[in-house]
Amino acid sequence: MDINSIPVITIDGPSASGKGTIAQLVAKKLGFHYLDSGALYRLVALKALQADINISDENKLAKIAATLDVFFENDQIYLENKLVTDKIRTEECGVMASKLASFPRVRESLIVRQRAFRQPPGLVTDGRDMGSVIFPDALLKVFLTASAEIRAQRRYKQLIEKGINASIVELQRGIQKRDERDSKRSVAPLQQSSDARLLDTTSLSILQAQNCVLEWYRECCTSERV
Repeated sequence: MDINSIPVITIDGPSASGKGTIAQLVAKKLGFHYLDSGALYRLVALKALQADINISDENKLAKIAATLDVFFENDQIYLENKLVTDKIRTEECGVMASKLASFPRVRESLIVRQRAFRQPPGLVTDGRDMGSVIFPDALLKVFLTASAEIRAQRRYKQLIEKGINASIVELQRGIQKRDERDSKRSVAPLQQSSDARLLDTTSLSILQAQNCVLEWYRECCTSERV
């Protein structure tokens, strides 16, 4: 089977925009595989933190990215056979992941690993450069966003539900800083590509956002058959 014929839906967007939640729901509805690309960068960050590696050491970080001993099972993520699903979701990991994502060698080390997730019957993936860099031939590209205030509220709710203390003010400040850093980096900056459809979820429910993506996908499939 030609791997390029396997349908891909990419959902890119800024931190805490809800792209991961929407991508997982859409993947489940379609029976597709799911890739959380951000988790790979967070895993590199976690491993670097554990090994006390300097965030400016691009060579060592790239080596970690190329040799990560990781596997995904249902909703759980394992690093060196240890469950790290919650550990990689801390703000510390998120900030470090954003910084190391600006290094070309780190990104190059993860490209092949990300593209390997493209398997039948299809793939739904979320991140910041999934449609622009990793899967430029994706059948449907979505750029999902929401206001910084709403994103901070969503992230706060997630952390509190996991028993992690947080401050909405600090979360919003961190989100705004990360937006600026991600959009201004020289390698694969966060931006809406010309062929991506914008979905602002500020005033949408999860179900509404999910249905919107599914409807767009059906439209793309219909157009492709014509």
